[in-house]
Amino acid sequence: MKNRFNILLILLGSVILFFLTYPLLKILIGNEIDVLFTTLKEADVTNSVILTMRVSLYATLFALITGLPLAYIIARFDFYGKSFLETLVDIPIMIPHTAAGIALLLAFGDGSLGGFFQSFGISFIGTEAGIMIAMMFLSATFLINGAKEGFKKVDVKLEKVARTLGANPLQVFFTISIPNAKKDIINGCLMMWGRGLGEFGAVVILVYHPMTAPVLIYDRFTSFGLAYSAPVAAVMIILSICVFLTVRYINNKI
Repeated sequence: MKNRFNILLILLGSVILFFLTYPLLKILIGNEIDVLFTTLKEADVTNSVILTMRVSLYATLFALITGLPLAYIIARFDFYGKSFLETLVDIPIMIPHTAAGIALLLAFGDGSLGGFFQSFGISFIGTEAGIMIAMMFLSATFLINGAKEGFKKVDVKLEKVARTLGANPLQVFFTISIPNAKKDIINGCLMMWGRGLGEFGAVVILVYHPMTAPVLIYDRFTSFGLAYSAPVAAVMIILSICVFLTVRYINNKI
């Protein structure tokens, strides 16, 4: 009976694994190596890939600085409206990405808030700043929730002992809380950064040019078809996997 159950688990797990891995293998195997190298040498491809990785990193760093305090508050304190606050954090990942793009366009376009930022020389329409807020809006949840779970795992007694030894709350936060939650924080950063790389719906509404890699893939597909867009998609997938595995390996060694 136990063997039958194990076989059932393996069969069902293999089905979902097939759907998760076969498309990746198909696009990687379906493109010759020389074609991939030629594609990567194209200026618009190189620029879009670098732009995507760089701006997603900026979005992750911004969310790291501003999101860690929020994650710590949620993890450490009980207060009225906490569940509502957690809901606000989670909502962006539930919203259709094109709808999120429309919401961002209305919020940061030519309205009062958009005009406020423009007075400081910051525009979100057709700029890297627009790409960044689109990526951040739809992926910061991963970082905040990852950090929150990490802070929950830190023994409160460690923080209290540090306070009794004379450390102030800020010192405790940076020397006790963050170091002990670093694995979950790094995982959250990785998930956010990786999610930002693939953002398309919100980005294409706010910023079509300069093109991120997903927008370039879409543009080539609609303009020239599958054969012209597939190599770009394969290059982006390979680079994403390489960076993901590298960061994951480093995180496991920490």
